[in-house]
Amino acid sequence: MSSIDSLCGALDEVTIARNVGIAHDEARAAYVLRKNTVSSFDEFNNLVADYYSYHIGHCVVQGGRTANFEAAGRASEILEREYRRRGGNLMSAYKDANDGTNGGMRIILDVIAEQLKEESVERYVRHAFNRHVDPTSWDQKVEIIRQFIDRNRHIPGFAIDAAHPERYAQNYDELIKAFMEGLKKASNIFRKH
Repeated sequence: MSSIDSLCGALDEVTIARNVGIAHDEARAAYVLRKNTVSSFDEFNNLVADYYSYHIGHCVVQGGRTANFEAAGRASEILEREYRRRGGNLMSAYKDANDGTNGGMRIILDVIAEQLKEESVERYVRHAFNRHVDPTSWDQKVEIIRQFIDRNRHIPGFAIDAAHPERYAQNYDELIKAFMEGLKKASNIFRKH
């Protein structure tokens, strides 16, 4: 099997789902949420910290436990980022959790789970490039990147300068970001249920 076939096989939607996505979805589904609202900001922080630590322990560092302050901080960063994208902030997330609007705590935990899944998929994609693209031959790197761009140019959101594959051969960051944007738009891996 050629390097491009190996790379594209590793980055196939079903392969990514099997290797990364399903574990995140199952972790989210298995977490028991006793009620969909919280009565205080302290309860909110404790719940998002508990969920974050639980999710990381199931999907990223099996069996690991994150310190409460670390989990609360990271979960808050995720919620702040997502709610800012929607025109709000962390207090908007708390308000939804406190009064049960916009899906309440269920949606808050979904946001955290989806972000953690997205981060894991991105790491998986980066690892696939590192594993399947030989770093020692510049010409081979450029050629495999050219072929990768050709095979994926149909993906919506995959906005890459196809005429200059060498631009992405030295540093895959821009290529991976574009591929992730395409996955988010076209793939069931990130489709909300």
